[in-house]
Amino acid sequence: NISGALCISQAWPGIARTIYNDHKRFLETYLTPYPGFFFTGDGVYRTSEGYYQLTGRLDDIINISGHRLGTAEVEDVVNDHVAVAESAVIGYPHEIKGEGKMLAFLPLKCLSQGYCTAETLAAELRELISKKIAKYAAPEYIQVTHRLPKTRSG
Repeated sequence: NISGALCISQAWPGIARTIYNDHKRFLETYLTPYPGFFFTGDGVYRTSEGYYQLTGRLDDIINISGHRLGTAEVEDVVNDHVAVAESAVIGYPHEIKGEGKMLAFLPLKCLSQGYCTAETLAAELRELISKKIAKYAAPEYIQVTHRLPKTRSG
């Protein structure tokens, strides 16, 4: 198992060739970070069986107490919990700290079955994130939802 940046070594029919009126930005964003490869901007995880799982945008970063933290890192830990169906983590404004803390939206598998309550789940998730990432990475607010909003493509 290995994780890293998703890069593509060969061109394909739908590949972008430039950014309108800003070719330099196109080169810096997609071709310079990994010379010889097209950088998609996404993180990826490859299993021992050779399957790839996208983990999220690598540029989706939240500044929490002076630490740069990727939302995908927190979402990966949260999604490992048996009660969580999927998650979305965002930063929210803080009057003093700027971005401040995180807010996690969680559709659950278990509430309808009486397996857990939102309060106990929040405590379990904060503890899990504190152990696997760091204490500062635990979301201040955890909002249980019925589902996450989706685009047409998912």
